Amino acid sequence: MTARILIVDDYEPNLKLLEARLSHEYFQVYKARDGRSAIECARALDPDVILLDVMMPGLDGYETCKLLKSDPKTSHIPVVMVTALDGQEDRVRGLESGADDFLTKPIDEVPLLARVRSLARLKSAIDDLRVREASSRRLGLIEDRERSYSSLNGRVLVLDDNLEQLAATAAILKQEQTVSVWASGADLTGASGDGVDLMILSLTSKNFDGLRVLSGIRANAALRNLPVLALIDAKDHARGLQAINLGASDIIAAPVERQELLARVRTQIRRKRYLDAVKEALDQGLEQAVVDQLTGLYNRRYVMGQLKPLFARAASGSENLSVLLVDLDHFKQVNDTYGHDVGDDALREIGARIASCIRPLDIASRFGGEEFFVVMPNTKLTDAALIAERLRRHVALTPVRIREGLDALDLTLSIGVASANGEQDSVEAMIKRADEALYSAKSLGRNRVIDQVQLLAAA
Repeated sequence: MTARILIVDDYEPNLKLLEARLSHEYFQVYKARDGRSAIECARALDPDVILLDVMMPGLDGYETCKLLKSDPKTSHIPVVMVTALDGQEDRVRGLESGADDFLTKPIDEVPLLARVRSLARLKSAIDDLRVREASSRRLGLIEDRERSYSSLNGRVLVLDDNLEQLAATAAILKQEQTVSVWASGADLTGASGDGVDLMILSLTSKNFDGLRVLSGIRANAALRNLPVLALIDAKDHARGLQAINLGASDIIAAPVERQELLARVRTQIRRKRYLDAVKEALDQGLEQAVVDQLTGLYNRRYVMGQLKPLFARAASGSENLSVLLVDLDHFKQVNDTYGHDVGDDALREIGARIASCIRPLDIASRFGGEEFFVVMPNTKLTDAALIAERLRRHVALTPVRIREGLDALDLTLSIGVASANGEQDSVEAMIKRADEALYSAKSLGRNRVIDQVQLLAAA
């Protein structure tokens, strides 16, 4: 895949060397020669990955990374620190400043390209979510608010058959995280990943093939987005690169160093919580787009979208389809007598009763005002009329409690029932028949069910 890479280095030969390597792989390359310019470029260009040199005059790489990660416009961009320093303290400092990974000079082309491609894929997924989030925000479906993401008290699962190494890893993590361990085998068939923020997977295990486990995780739809920190032998660079290519979120060499392990785990958990928060906001926005906020039933737009393909199957003769058009009788009097707050409570209660009387495959919606609409797939007219009568009786015989149960409203429903009538029929014609049956029920005194056959017979 191609991607936009921002290289930040004050030494011109390094810039040219990295530019040549990345351009040869068809990456689009941008350059900056100091920290301030890097921040301006990142804000303007939104690159997919930033390769950031540590040792620069003025604003060094650590401070530049902190500023990038503290800015909402650039905090989502993966940063790889590039340095001639190779000590544990330097790596930890880079990770704690917000860096996503670390490369040591002279840079080996294979790990460089593996990390760039891996982080570019991550950035692409994040960008998709951010675009959808921005669209939902513009539509007012989700709130525009500041978020902070803790990196502590995460739920970490460690898979390792080396008991000594497993115990050492768990002991370090328990200082900040909630840890579960798995020492015997690694069959994740049927696993869902629920309740886990990060998996640490040993690639040095003897009783199972860690790379095959990693491949299975990424092939499992329920686990595909679970962050995986791969634990590798310090001398086995090839296996580490394989892990990155198979979808590992990060790698760390054994024996693990305490501060580096904690820093890498914090990075992964913080990122997961950010992505989870964006996905949750999008789910809530989607729910608001299709659900009536007063009753909790679907809204008119959603149910009409679901009705069209169901009607097409019914029109072809492959299955039956019926609909109910439900109206709350004399609802205006409720609002005029008790106020709109009580009226809203009544609508919520009627919505709940409709949901309780229909089947799981039926689709109930608030059609507008005090009118409700129920789509009943694979249902004959006579069966739909029986369900409608059950609903009518349930409402008529059980008053709606208001004012904390001190008073009760005697409410009734009028219901029109219609079904699809073959290839010459249409969605609009079927709804019109249900509406005419509903009007007939009201004209005959309300609190009754009329279907399209009865309507035709009375004509």
